[in-house]
Amino acid sequence: MLQRLEGVVLLVTAVVGFAVTDASWWWFAGLLLVPDLSMVGYLANPSAGAITYNLGHTLLGPGLLLGWSWLGSPDSVLVLAWVWLAHIGVDRLFGYGLKYADAFTHTHLGTIGSQP
Repeated sequence: MLQRLEGVVLLVTAVVGFAVTDASWWWFAGLLLVPDLSMVGYLANPSAGAITYNLGHTLLGPGLLLGWSWLGSPDSVLVLAWVWLAHIGVDRLFGYGLKYADAFTHTHLGTIGSQP
């Protein structure tokens, strides 16, 4: 439950961060599911899928974008970082964690479908 609450905090923080960028909410809606394209690796096998999925769902990517934005990146980088963080927050809220190589449903938050 604590990790799901962390997802809520991440989501709320990302939405507030996005709101102060003055970017259109259409961008938020349009980009929110883009990190799920990282599931394409599952077309090859569960191990490749776990690698590509985790690359799209770890906090490292959006964290690096936030750092770059503090160094003076284009405004679009900050927008992408907030949307990406929001996506991860939603996933964590619903129990979709980083994947293990054996199966899509085996995550660092537990097994998908067996959680409360």
